Amino acid sequence: MSNGDDAPDDTAEPDEAADEETALSADTLEARLNDVESTLEAAETEATLDEVEEDLNAIEADLEAADLPEPDEEDEDAEDPRAELEDRVADLRDQLEDERGPYVEDVVEVVEEASATVADTRWTEDGRPDVAAAIEAYLSETGDHLDADLSAPDEGLETLADALDQAEATVAESGLHPDDDAETIAALIETADTLTDDLEAAEEWGDLTVREQLSAEGFYDVLESENRKDFPAEWNAIKIYEQQGEVEPILKSLDTFDSDFMEENALDALWRMGPEEAFDEMHQRAQKRNKMPVKILGKIGDDRACETLHDFIDGDGDAALQKITLRSLGEIGSEESTQPVANRLDADSYEVRSAAARALGLLGDTRAIEPLADVLADDEADEVRASAAWALNQIGTERALDVVSEYADDRAYIVQAEAEKAV
Repeated sequence: MSNGDDAPDDTAEPDEAADEETALSADTLEARLNDVESTLEAAETEATLDEVEEDLNAIEADLEAADLPEPDEEDEDAEDPRAELEDRVADLRDQLEDERGPYVEDVVEVVEEASATVADTRWTEDGRPDVAAAIEAYLSETGDHLDADLSAPDEGLETLADALDQAEATVAESGLHPDDDAETIAALIETADTLTDDLEAAEEWGDLTVREQLSAEGFYDVLESENRKDFPAEWNAIKIYEQQGEVEPILKSLDTFDSDFMEENALDALWRMGPEEAFDEMHQRAQKRNKMPVKILGKIGDDRACETLHDFIDGDGDAALQKITLRSLGEIGSEESTQPVANRLDADSYEVRSAAARALGLLGDTRAIEPLADVLADDEADEVRASAAWALNQIGTERALDVVSEYADDRAYIVQAEAEKAV
């Protein structure tokens, strides 16, 4: 009896496997995708689109589990049913996304970008009124669509920008439904897109030429009729500002010049002036390992730059940059630099060793006397030994001068000369 009862179950298993195989065949999956496409074309509500997405998810899962025939690798024209079905699923997903919405979130995204543009852009005097007009128009039209008062209390650009942020929040909280309020949402998107276009058309600082920017900043006001015709006018203006000790116009122009020649002249002026007001700008530029800003930091003499400059003298990289940096550290004169500079007395480059010795002389720290004495006694390069003797003379204590004076009969004349100063 038990064998007879079990027989129907045994015969059912192959049938179930056959049904599953049929359900996961390429033809069946293709037919299901055809049904999804038809439903998608006729869809009018978000609920229907949600159902389409669920069907696509199910088909994709079945496609992954299906045992489909592999294409013949030797036949370049052989069809790959799995790849074709995967492409069809991807195309239907793209169509699904195109059919969705519009949503309130789409409006908010556009307005968020517009608000950021208003806040982050430097507008010209001609551009500010256009920006204000664009925001006012947006607030009025959006208020009409939502039956809300979104007007600003005054016409100032800052006030209008705040009102724009408030309008964005009002749209986000409107509760508009993509099915029931599709026309209103579409109108809000159109209004937001118009705001974006109007902001793009408004004149911003970057739209001006270099000369227009400098003129708007009053850079040329310093020029008199007799030197206004000299070429280039910017060069003359920089020289006059340097003579007058005016740092701010030179710094403003430095960020505007698109000429390496003019930038070089502006930096040269700042190097000669060494103004504290230029520290932040020069420190920022120096972090890119630009040599002239490093030199200017030395002239400024602010020890806030030391930590940055110490990094530039590590290792045996750019010798030219190391020499300039060592000089600047010496000019700044912070005792915190004594050890990092003294470490460079062992550099591979004799020029770097020489610059390190001279920097120690500028620093004037008596802790450097013994390291400099060792250099004077042992370094193979006479230029480095002469720099060490010079540095000891600069330190000028009795111990430092005693060390140098011992080399009055040195084999190298340049060392003798420094020793004679000590004697």
